[in-house]
Amino acid sequence: MSALRYLTQSQVAALGGNDPQLAFDNVVETVKLMRKGEASMPAETHVNLAAPQGKVYALPARVGGGFNATGVKWTAHRPQAQDGYPMAMAMTLLNRADNGLPVALMQSGSLTATRTAAVSALALKYASPVPPRRILLLGAGVQACAHLKMLAAQFPELEQVDCWNRTPSHLDAMLDRAGSLPWPTQKLTSIEHALAQPWDTLITCTSASQPFIGPQFIQPGRMVMQTGYHEVSFEAIARADKVVVDGWGDYCNTSAKSLFQMYRADEFVKDRVAADLADLVVDNWRASPTDSVYFSSFGLNVFDIALAARVAQEAERQDVGTALPLEFALP
Repeated sequence: MSALRYLTQSQVAALGGNDPQLAFDNVVETVKLMRKGEASMPAETHVNLAAPQGKVYALPARVGGGFNATGVKWTAHRPQAQDGYPMAMAMTLLNRADNGLPVALMQSGSLTATRTAAVSALALKYASPVPPRRILLLGAGVQACAHLKMLAAQFPELEQVDCWNRTPSHLDAMLDRAGSLPWPTQKLTSIEHALAQPWDTLITCTSASQPFIGPQFIQPGRMVMQTGYHEVSFEAIARADKVVVDGWGDYCNTSAKSLFQMYRADEFVKDRVAADLADLVVDNWRASPTDSVYFSSFGLNVFDIALAARVAQEAERQDVGTALPLEFALP
C-alpha cells in the first residue's frame, strides 16, 4: 500500500516553501530545464463556480531533472465570497514524473507568491537597465509581501524602498509583519506622490482593473515590473524600449494582464518581445543602461510545481506531513 503525503500551509512554510533564495534557485533551474525540453506547461483549463464570477483553475506542468515531478495546481478564485476565507485558495497535487506514482498534496497559496517574487528577482537582476537603487512597490497584499521579503533577501544593498497601497492600514500591517529591513522604507499615502518619487524600479502588485501607469513614467534607465492585473497603459508599454516577459504562450489569448489585452487589441505584436526568462538565464540577454524596460509577469505554474516538488522531497527527508493511504486493486 502506498501513501500520499499531505502538507498544510504552515508545514510548507517550515520546509522552506517561502524561502526567497531557494525559490530563486528553483526558478533558474526550471528555466534551464524548459530550454532543454525537460519541463513543460500545457494550457490551463477552468470551470465556473456557482458563485458569481467564481472560477476554479487547473494548471498542470511537468518538471524533470532533480525535481522529477508532474502535477497540477488547483486554484479556486472566489471574488464574492463572504465567509472569512481567502478569495483565492490553492492546492497542489504532485506525482513522480518518471513513473506517475502520487507523491504529495499540499496547500500552496504561499508558493505562488514566493515563486512570483523569485521571478521578479531574476528579472530585476538580469533585465534591469541599471543596478536597482530605489524601488517603488505598489500594493500590500500577498504578492507585495512576498516581493518585500524577496527584495530584503536578494537586494540588501538598495538605498530605499518606497511603498504605497490604496488602504493605508494594509500597508502598515505589511511593514509591521516585515520586521527589520536592510534599508529605509517610506510609506506614501498618495499614488501621485508615490509615482513622483525618484525611483528607478517600479513593481506593481495591485488588483487594479484600469491602468494608472502612463507613458510619462517610462524613462531611460528605468524598469517597470508588472505582476498585478491591468495597471500599465498600452501607451506606456508602447513607449518602452525593451519589453521582457516571463514567457509567451496560449494565455496571451485570455489573460487579463495589460500586455496580453494590448496584444488582443492588435496594438502589440509578439515580435516586439525582446527577451524571456530563458534569454536572460541561458543566453545572457541584457538591457542597455539607457533602455527603458517593461517586464510583464504572467505567472508560470511550472515554477509552482518545481517549488512544490522541492518541498515534498524535504518533507520526505524530514518525515513531515500526514500520510494518506492509497489503495490500488492489483491484478
